[in-house]
Amino acid sequence: MLKTQAIELLGGTAKSAAAAIGVTSQAISGWPDQLTPALRDRVQAALYRQKQQRTKARKTKEAAHG
Repeated sequence: MLKTQAIELLGGTAKSAAAAIGVTSQAISGWPDQLTPALRDRVQAALYRQKQQRTKARKTKEAAHG
C-alpha cells in the first residue's frame, strides 16, 4: 500500500490519518512512500475501527427511531 492511498482511505489528509491511527501528522510525513507491513497493519486496523464505529452509530440511530 502506498502512503498516499493510506492517507486517502483515512480521511484524505495527514491530520485525519494521524488522528485515526493515534499518531502525529509529523509521524505520517515520515512514512515511506511504500508502507511497511507493520504500517499497513495499523492502517487496516484503523479502517476496521472506523467501520465498527459507523456501524454502531447507525444501529444506535435506528434504535432511537425504532
